[in-house]
Amino acid sequence: MRCYRDDNNAIIGFLGVADQNLEMLFIHPKHRGKSIGKTLLEYAINSLNVTKVDVNEQNEQAVGFYKHFDFEIIGKSQLDASGKPYPILHMKLKKQKA
Repeated sequence: MRCYRDDNNAIIGFLGVADQNLEMLFIHPKHRGKSIGKTLLEYAINSLNVTKVDVNEQNEQAVGFYKHFDFEIIGKSQLDASGKPYPILHMKLKKQKA
């Protein structure tokens, strides 16, 4: 897990990664739109080798965010990890140009 702190050392964003999969990325609502998510995601891709993320299909903002950073939808599950009827999109980072 990695976090992003403000000038007062308070955590305002964090991410978690397992097996090249971005398991979580959260930004405090007051701090959205300030490139914190971008900074954390780029760190995850470049330093933690993240290539995959699963996103709730209903979270259009998150789906758009990951698409903006070159993730593409490669599959879909009708149920979430808890077996609840929340469709999950499986996304993968497009191959980076050498």
